[in-house]
Amino acid sequence: MLRQISEDVRANLKDRLRELRDAIRQSRHDSAGDPAHDLAGNLPPFPGRSLLGHAASAVDEALTIAESFVPHFRPLKVDGTTVKSLRAYFPHGDEDRQISGERQFRRDMYYLTRAVLTGYGIDNPRVHEASFSAVHVAMRKRHADLLAGATAETASTDQVAAACAALLVECLNHRPVQPGEIGTGPAIARERSLDIRCLAPVALACGLATRADGTPEPDILEIAVLAAEVREDRIRQACAQANAVQELTPVLATLLAHLA
Repeated sequence: MLRQISEDVRANLKDRLRELRDAIRQSRHDSAGDPAHDLAGNLPPFPGRSLLGHAASAVDEALTIAESFVPHFRPLKVDGTTVKSLRAYFPHGDEDRQISGERQFRRDMYYLTRAVLTGYGIDNPRVHEASFSAVHVAMRKRHADLLAGATAETASTDQVAAACAALLVECLNHRPVQPGEIGTGPAIARERSLDIRCLAPVALACGLATRADGTPEPDILEIAVLAAEVREDRIRQACAQANAVQELTPVLATLLAHLA
């Protein structure tokens, strides 16, 4: 329990530091970013205000240098090989294996979601890794039966689809993509359809990786994005139902059967 709390604290701290780093970059003297994230954007004029931009630039460059000396687990390239199977994310076994699976899950989901958003032309999207940690916990607690079926060696396409449907629903409930922080205008940012557009491909890619034998192909994520776009209306309609998991399962099962 204490180790899980430590993982949650770590994920939340990373999110806060990412937000701070983003604010610093937006405040650079040579930045053309969103003024809403400028550290001095809401301050009245005062002597020496122009120096804040240069100070922010210096801090940003110092942090960049410091990062080069610190080991990190950021993937060199985010593509279909980044996606793992549900068996990797929700392993059977002791606490160490489960915590390792949760850590891998939230990291991969964070980078995959950012990659999909970037593919849609959203620069520097703000995604909260801690939300994926909460999704992992919710899947363990609320959908243990679906995970058991999907992670079995003899899992059927329908069983994998049901677990991926639950995964998508939990991701939508926990909102890892924060509203109003993705830089594409308030009207688009508030739409649930944007969450579906970026999270449905990630859930589908997990299903494809689970159905695949061996290492996933690099184009799995791209295929999942295209397939989710084709069925976007049907996926959105299913997500709006009270029994969203049941409604989503046949939609994802059809896609998995054709793509896997």
